[in-house]
Amino acid sequence: VQLQASGGGLVEPGGSLRLSCATTGFTSPFYSIAWFRQAPGREREWVSCIRNRDGRRTYPDNVKGRFTMSRDNAKHTVYLQLNSLEPEDTAIYYCAADYAPTCRTRPLEYDYWGQGTLVTVSS
Repeated sequence: VQLQASGGGLVEPGGSLRLSCATTGFTSPFYSIAWFRQAPGREREWVSCIRNRDGRRTYPDNVKGRFTMSRDNAKHTVYLQLNSLEPEDTAIYYCAADYAPTCRTRPLEYDYWGQGTLVTVSS
């Protein structure tokens, strides 16, 4: 499995970005894809997940309503729409995948990682 994240950049507070994660190599439909982020000096933090078998999405409370995960099965790509961005959202954002029937929230539970894309929220 390979994942490639893209779409990061510099955005002003209150702005929006859409991140993409292109995927290849899955050999089973029973997997989940998650987005994590890591700010300087902080632990990697889960921000969203989608369960492939039914498209069910989950989010932590601190991004719910601002971040939306979606997918395009034909393109084998998942997206993370970031709205109402705050300086505290500044981080490297990673997509990750695992052959698990349900979404999980800890980085150690994911076997496959993309390279990360930097999101900077600043005026």
